[in-house]
Amino acid sequence: MRDAFVRCLMKEAAQRPDLVLVTGDLGFGVLRPFWETYPKQFVNAGIAEQSMMSMAAGLARTGKTVLVYSIGNFPTLRCLEQIRNDCAYHDADVKVVCVGGGFVYGSLGMSHHATEDLAVMRAIPGVSVFAPGDPEEVEAVVPVMLRKKGTCYLRLGRGGEPKVHAQPLAGYRMPEALTLRSGRDVAILSTGGILTQAVGAAELLSGLGIEAEVLSFPCLKPLDMDTLTGLCRRFCLLVTVEEHTVIGGLGSAVCEAVAERGLGARVYRIGMNDCFSTIVGTQQYLREAYDMSADRIAERVQALLKDA
Repeated sequence: MRDAFVRCLMKEAAQRPDLVLVTGDLGFGVLRPFWETYPKQFVNAGIAEQSMMSMAAGLARTGKTVLVYSIGNFPTLRCLEQIRNDCAYHDADVKVVCVGGGFVYGSLGMSHHATEDLAVMRAIPGVSVFAPGDPEEVEAVVPVMLRKKGTCYLRLGRGGEPKVHAQPLAGYRMPEALTLRSGRDVAILSTGGILTQAVGAAELLSGLGIEAEVLSFPCLKPLDMDTLTGLCRRFCLLVTVEEHTVIGGLGSAVCEAVAERGLGARVYRIGMNDCFSTIVGTQQYLREAYDMSADRIAERVQALLKDA
């Protein structure tokens, strides 16, 4: 995903000299093409995330659109006060970019497991939240985000993730949810890089005679309420899947909307159950450990339908 992000950003920067990319002393391998091509639009702020975010807010006040790039929790939790007070409160045109959402940096331990970021950023007034599910979604979402005035959050995976969408997503409109698979028995709603597991679970369920509809929500705030309302009319059960705590992320957003609008569907959330990840391992290993892998999702959906 990060490679798709950089490709897309370079296309935009060619037309927009107002774009500035700021990094916290990392990402040099993937960001090198950008700074070599647009050296006047690149700043390495060093390992100083709070200062980096305040600097971005200042640059935005001069008419720049600023992207702040770092890994995992560093551009969010470490400098949350600066995002809230300096960027969001002033509606600054700052785009906070996290590479390594969820368990991407699983081998580095709990400090690098970004499993609360969506909830935290979604709670800040006026901040739009994006979590694309594959490289195609990244290339569709980034131009839209860059044209959205104000503070935004973009959650990416790392590099080398497979493309889930078979074709490029031309003409994406915020906050559109994207249907990857049609079904009749249950709807599986996903946000972020866990999309591969949601699609895999639907394929496993199909072998059992259960047809699941799979949707990706690359925009988490605002939520695509039209699509969600339509799903509730067609399905009695919605299952949300996120590589994130079930508190405050996609599952919470869907539950809030369904309850407030009286849409009637049952919602079951799959994600981290109000705990820290105390296990170290690869991303897929941690997905298995916390019941977010394709086979575990399929098992849970099958059990829920039996109990219905």
